[in-house]
Amino acid sequence: MEYRVPGVLFRRDPRAPEIPLVFDSPHSGTEYPEDFRYACPLEILRRAEDTWVDELYASAPDHGATLIGALFPRAYLDVNRDPADIDEALLDAPWPGELRPSEKTRLGQGLVRRLAEPQLPVYDRKLGVEEVQHRIRTYYTPYHETLEAVLDRLHGKFGVVWHVNCHSMPERGNAMSSDPDAARAEFVLGDRDGTTCAPEFTDFVRRVLVGRGYDVKVNDPYKGVEIVRRYGRPAENRHSLQIEVNRRLYMDEKRIVKNENFSRLAADIGHLVEALASFARGRRVEG
Repeated sequence: MEYRVPGVLFRRDPRAPEIPLVFDSPHSGTEYPEDFRYACPLEILRRAEDTWVDELYASAPDHGATLIGALFPRAYLDVNRDPADIDEALLDAPWPGELRPSEKTRLGQGLVRRLAEPQLPVYDRKLGVEEVQHRIRTYYTPYHETLEAVLDRLHGKFGVVWHVNCHSMPERGNAMSSDPDAARAEFVLGDRDGTTCAPEFTDFVRRVLVGRGYDVKVNDPYKGVEIVRRYGRPAENRHSLQIEVNRRLYMDEKRIVKNENFSRLAADIGHLVEALASFARGRRVEG
């Protein structure tokens, strides 16, 4: 069964007996809202997408897990940011609420993206305060409400919930990242230095991926941002782990087309999903 908010998100419910396992793909959306009005070339703007990441994890409901994904692009609004992580330089008037700009905002990648790539602005205009507030109300809030409701319900039912926040990363860092021009591993796992999930969760995923022949790093260079920070509370049996997959494994980053390795990677991630389902199934907390 699939639940959809048109243009905003989808939620695919389990097609097998339900387990306390949730996958979410916040950056794989490709439906560009009419009011976006970006000024940079679309083919460059699209490089911000985690294109096809939701497809890589598509088998999750077959194993009893829930899969949630955004339909809108992260360049329009990034749900993996604090809602106050706003670049006031983008606005045509002062922001009426609290501002908490982060290092991501300094790099042009805050809640609303300022740069499509280094030195290339997304917009040729200032954004209205109401315009940004509309994006938060219409896209950010429903996404988080949907994800939080699923996590809360499963935690209430099973006493524990395991959450995987699914992303892709460019092959190399650039001036908009914390690792300029550095080559990345094939997978990077982020648990914010062990604060968002039990160590066994991170280690289990690492061992499964290494067993499939992949190079895996932990918290280097990605530690996880708002989503795992918000929902990962291991002391409460709420565990959130971010997984980044290197795009060179499955796509041509410049042309945004799948490469010949896509099917193999999808099969390997399908194996990871199946292994995580067994992991979650064996770790129900009895009340």
